[in-house]
Amino acid sequence: MNHRLKNELDKLPEKPGVYYFCDTQGNFLYIGKATSLKHRTKSYFQGDMMQKRGPLIHKLVEQIDSVVITQTDSVLEALILESHEIKKHQPPYNTREKSQISFAYLVITDEEYPRLLVKRERDILEKKIKEKILYSFGPFSSKRTLFTALKIIRKIFPYRSVRGSYDEKSTVYQQIGLVPGVSQTKEEYRETIEQIRYFFMGKKKKVVSMLEKQMKQYAADMEFEKAEFIKKRIFALKHIQDVALLDDDLKIDSLDSFRIEAYDIAHMFGQNMVGVMTVVKQGEPDTDSYRQFNIKSFEGIDDLRALEEVLTRRLAHKEWAYPDCIVVDGGAVHKRRMEQVLREHEVSIPVVAAKKNDKHKVEAFIGQKKLIERYKKDFLLANSESHRFAITLHRKKRRK
Repeated sequence: MNHRLKNELDKLPEKPGVYYFCDTQGNFLYIGKATSLKHRTKSYFQGDMMQKRGPLIHKLVEQIDSVVITQTDSVLEALILESHEIKKHQPPYNTREKSQISFAYLVITDEEYPRLLVKRERDILEKKIKEKILYSFGPFSSKRTLFTALKIIRKIFPYRSVRGSYDEKSTVYQQIGLVPGVSQTKEEYRETIEQIRYFFMGKKKKVVSMLEKQMKQYAADMEFEKAEFIKKRIFALKHIQDVALLDDDLKIDSLDSFRIEAYDIAHMFGQNMVGVMTVVKQGEPDTDSYRQFNIKSFEGIDDLRALEEVLTRRLAHKEWAYPDCIVVDGGAVHKRRMEQVLREHEVSIPVVAAKKNDKHKVEAFIGQKKLIERYKKDFLLANSESHRFAITLHRKKRRK
């Protein structure tokens, strides 16, 4: 990192926003979001980048010449602005990630009472969704993070998400203010949809202006209850409570998300042996990154040797981003064997072992306590996926 770039990063605010890494020509290489712009951008230049974050980020860092930022009032707005800017500018290191995961999109349906839905990019491209689309916003690298964001937005802008009538006062979502009230007209609901639309375009100031105009009109028409409702909406918009997104901040960056790889072996008394690698990113299976390995180096029953072969062959693929953690099915012995392979390849990645009981259920994880406490659910998912994938492939191979 050159001295000028270091000074740029040191001067960045510890505020949420969007950052743009640029090359020597000023072209955008990568666009990301952050809770703290200073902390996030400087993190790319700390530690052993190749070992801890993989070759893709390592290559990116080598090309960074400057950084541009846009500060936002909240993490939620940073999340939305990042999505809008990626779609607008198509930076190379954001679009490369497309080959690895299917991004999530927010879809607003084209119908009498538009609904807000979360859809996968591949389903939209392959026309697997039945709904007509009025507007769409994305890409969002994590479906889970988009759902979290929508929970916050729905408290400010109640919207519909399912078909059918909302006329019954007993509807639970109506009672807690998450869908439009029965007194709201079709035109008023359409105004709410337009406000959501502009908010997802990163135009919060325009939304506030629209609401203030709406509030004044209600007051002039002596509809004081509605005017007060809009006043509360403006206040909520200016004081967004997005604590729920803070926990996800370390995982919502599409390049710097927490990637878990899980490994398992399946066979029948040493016959038709297969090894698998499954991937979980941001708490979701990344099925496009799953890999299968036919065991070639030996015959017989030796799960440890099979795991060693699988990991060795996986590490030969330098083009695959390295994981932040590896989960292996088995106990301490399996963990040590995987760590040995990593040391031999001069790669530093923490390994967690899934210790199972006689019913083949995970009873404990062996590894770094802080990692296990934070990512236990993700480790369970990754391990479960590796076991399922391995058994499926083994049965398929056996049938052949």
